[in-house]
Amino acid sequence: MSPRPRFHLAVAVDDLDAARSFYGGVLGCPQGREADTWVDWDLYGHQLVTHLVPRAGEHVAGRNPVDGHDVPVPHFGVLLGTEDFHLLSGRLRAAGVGFVIEPHLRFAGLAGEQWTMFFLDPAGNAIEVKAFADDAAVFAR
Repeated sequence: MSPRPRFHLAVAVDDLDAARSFYGGVLGCPQGREADTWVDWDLYGHQLVTHLVPRAGEHVAGRNPVDGHDVPVPHFGVLLGTEDFHLLSGRLRAAGVGFVIEPHLRFAGLAGEQWTMFFLDPAGNAIEVKAFADDAAVFAR
């Protein structure tokens, strides 16, 4: 039997110490391997690599309207259980992280009902975290 699928994602950051503080401290991601120009993180079982790129924070994301909110594009994220979603949103609030889109229930009563929130890392990378009451609803139409 093959292991469950996992993703690998690499993002540009302009300050590895700020990335360590945010991903390791605020988000609580265990740190993996590292070199002078990158750090691996365990993002809920998925590999996230923060690569040092000068001026990485100068990019400007576009926006796409979804359910009454302007969703930043590009973005990346993770699907959590509902309890973990609310624990993380509380942790982010306690750390003073500002939300691009506050935690809220999206598509209430419809296929794909989900909790969602968007926030930025220190380099300006947009992150979305979602939680579905029923994981079978992730691809519901």
